[in-house]
Amino acid sequence: MDSAETRKKPHVVCVPYPSQGHVTPMMHLSKLLHSRGFHVTFVNTEFNHRRLIRSKGTESVSGLPGFRLETIPDGLPPSDRDATQDVPALCDSTRKNCLGPFVELLKRLNSTAGSPPVTCVVSDGVMSFGIEAAEEIGVPEVQFWTASACSFMGYLHYRELIKRGIFPFKDENFMSDGTLDTPIDWIPGMRDIRLKDLPSFLRTTNPNHIMFDFMGEEAQNCLKSPAIIFNTFDEFEQEVLEAIASNFFPRIYTVGPLHLLCSSQVTETQINSINPSLWKENSESLQWLDRREPESVVYVNYGSVTVDHDVKREEVEALVREMMEGEKGKEMRSRAKEWKKKAEEATHVGGSSYSV
Repeated sequence: MDSAETRKKPHVVCVPYPSQGHVTPMMHLSKLLHSRGFHVTFVNTEFNHRRLIRSKGTESVSGLPGFRLETIPDGLPPSDRDATQDVPALCDSTRKNCLGPFVELLKRLNSTAGSPPVTCVVSDGVMSFGIEAAEEIGVPEVQFWTASACSFMGYLHYRELIKRGIFPFKDENFMSDGTLDTPIDWIPGMRDIRLKDLPSFLRTTNPNHIMFDFMGEEAQNCLKSPAIIFNTFDEFEQEVLEAIASNFFPRIYTVGPLHLLCSSQVTETQINSINPSLWKENSESLQWLDRREPESVVYVNYGSVTVDHDVKREEVEALVREMMEGEKGKEMRSRAKEWKKKAEEATHVGGSSYSV
């Protein structure tokens, strides 16, 4: 493609929150946009850029024609640790320190020879400085909420939960006295939920804890954007999606599950070679999995950096047995297969996520 044609391409700048569970879905979305004709700039933090090099080599950050990788500082002290950074400190730093460097990057991209001018910014739902940065250079911005729509709705009610005296908790007894089983019946689109079903960052006795207000405020900031993208599909969270659209924000788009959508629509070998993993893969485990029969392995997911206790072998064994034995396990496996089928249908031709 010659220079004149390149300059005419829409140019989207994508900036994820700098942890693996946010980087991966943003990369999936970026690859989809690239497959639809966008020039893409994917923005990692300098810390994660170094982690990518350690895990995948320098070729992992070299980019491709029409798909480049850039960096901004996260504002934390320099570190070469090959581990996820402290989440509260990182959240506090990104909201205080990333706006300036991000605006500078956008301006530099606009003055880069042979590159189309920036026409849109897609920023993570907890990186709302992207809204202000896009306004400063005069382009539209879209928020991308990488978690569920239910989590978003929960965080939108952060202020109401405080107003009602529910959060913060008075003492640590809430962990064991049954408080977390208290029904919550007033959040639109979320029937039959309990306090324990709301996002865990809200469970604190310290009103000054960084995460207590960070997620709630960032969810509110999403409403300042022209549109919000969710990594979910209509059939999975229909009630809460309709409640968000009717009570808070009508311009929402579902594009998930993104890993399925990306695998079915992004077929170019080169772009699929860009791997966003910040961790060195255990090839022996992958080889072992490849030798197993279909549907013979149970994956127990405790989350990642947000797990709030040491996971014991006995817990894992109990969960596996619950999944694999008895009527309850049979029902759980059946429901998992049903939702897998619905997720695949949502990302295929005619599905709710396919044509967005």
